[in-house]
Amino acid sequence: MTTADIDDDGNGGGELDPDRHTRAEHRLGTVGVAHRDVGAREATTANLAWWDADADDYQAAHGGFLGDADFVWCPEGLREADVHLLGEVGGRRVVEIGCGQAACSRWLATAGARPVGLDLSAGMLRHAREGAARTGIDVPLVQATAERLPLAGGSMDAACSAFGALPFVASIETVFAEVRRVVRPGAPWVFAVTHPMRWIFPDDPGPAGLTASQPYFDRTPYVEIDGQGRATYVEYHRTVGDYVRALTATGFVLEDLLEPEWPEGHTRVWGQWSPLRGKLFPGTAIFRARACP
Repeated sequence: MTTADIDDDGNGGGELDPDRHTRAEHRLGTVGVAHRDVGAREATTANLAWWDADADDYQAAHGGFLGDADFVWCPEGLREADVHLLGEVGGRRVVEIGCGQAACSRWLATAGARPVGLDLSAGMLRHAREGAARTGIDVPLVQATAERLPLAGGSMDAACSAFGALPFVASIETVFAEVRRVVRPGAPWVFAVTHPMRWIFPDDPGPAGLTASQPYFDRTPYVEIDGQGRATYVEYHRTVGDYVRALTATGFVLEDLLEPEWPEGHTRVWGQWSPLRGKLFPGTAIFRARACP
């Protein structure tokens, strides 16, 4: 599970680590923030560099919560073992898009699936290999962008993404079309993203994160830049309707939209996720779709 909003501050123990995000920015020479259009090539270059720069800190901060072989959908702690959003996975070929350190893929393997983990970042895939060495659960790993999946058409029985890739690509329609190409008819495509309504609030887990400051309908990307104005990090915003229309336009039917509630007694602060905000409005949206015949 990887995402921009998730990676900012949480250190895995319910406390904030304000320096972790800063370390990656320093490595990349980030000096400011812009709101401007960003094409696919620039976004891919920036986010590849970002996740490579942040991979070690991300794993140190969140590896304990995510586990070595566990499928955690979101900071609220929803697990595939409990909710079965992918249905029966035994014997099925499943591609995890934006796999990060591939804990979800390794869990799928323990459930009898035949997973493939795909991620843009070599740094994150290095942690995936280290996780395989720790657990003895080895799954195929592929370095690639979600907008061009190096998989044969109809070769997968399911696809999933737990906060991976989708916030960082210029076109979700391109990604969804690629997913539809590689999955068989009737296959589930389930993905978790930051709830689109969170875009209107500052990324702050405290009281300052309760006041709307950004228009929901403003889809201008959030961009961090270096001294030459080059993007060092890019994140895109889509509305709920944008996701639904993109799914239906690329050959999927939406079966469910989950908005996990903040669990009672869950005290972990992870970036902008916190008990304070979680009790008032959702932080995660999980779309469960199925490939049309």
